Amino acid sequence: MSTYSRETTEDVKAANAAVAVLPVGSFEQHGRYLPLATDTVVACAIAESIAAAHPVRLLPPLTISCSHEHEDPAWPGTVSISAATLHAVVRDIAESLRRTGTDRLVLVNGHGGNYVLRNVVQESAGSGTRMALFPGSGDWDAARERAGVRTSSRADMHAGEVETSILLHHSPELVRPGYESADHLADDRPHLLTLGMRAYTESGVIGRPSLGSAEKGKELLAGLVDSFAAYHSLLTSEDFR
Repeated sequence: MSTYSRETTEDVKAANAAVAVLPVGSFEQHGRYLPLATDTVVACAIAESIAAAHPVRLLPPLTISCSHEHEDPAWPGTVSISAATLHAVVRDIAESLRRTGTDRLVLVNGHGGNYVLRNVVQESAGSGTRMALFPGSGDWDAARERAGVRTSSRADMHAGEVETSILLHHSPELVRPGYESADHLADDRPHLLTLGMRAYTESGVIGRPSLGSAEKGKELLAGLVDSFAAYHSLLTSEDFR
């Protein structure tokens, strides 16, 4: 059971954490071997690892977001909301947190299609809430190198080495057989947003899940925890108020 499932108001008071962490996932196809909630599981795995190492307030995840490129009759189950709705929900959460005394918020994003989160953070300047988006591309690069990930960030787009590794470490019971033989590469995706994923993969996979391992997942999360230290230091700095 996650920390946020057990906490009471008194727990929140006692923790006195200055920074809240909001995992943002998605609910979309991830091939035949990973669950629809994969991106949410990944975001929660990162956020829970952060909360175990840094004094932050862990919030429950947003489980449905912007997955329109995955919507296809061949892949039933995907559910999306608009970018405008996701923007509004995150903004409302930030405002609610501020009214109860927490004015610093980190969005831990588990889905690459949530482009609007960059705008939410950008627009937070001057709003009374300091926000950050994590992990950034540099954070992922450092974590991938630490873990010995072999697939490039371009090739490892969806249900590949990184996501499979994190689930094999954090939630192995959610990984079904088949990832060992599901590799599919499609580095050339010039019209992904126009045509959707189906134009570049029949299985829903773009990457090399066969290279995934629990040990890589463990090191990926450890690397991201290390990277988060700079974010926490920045958000809690007196100069950043």
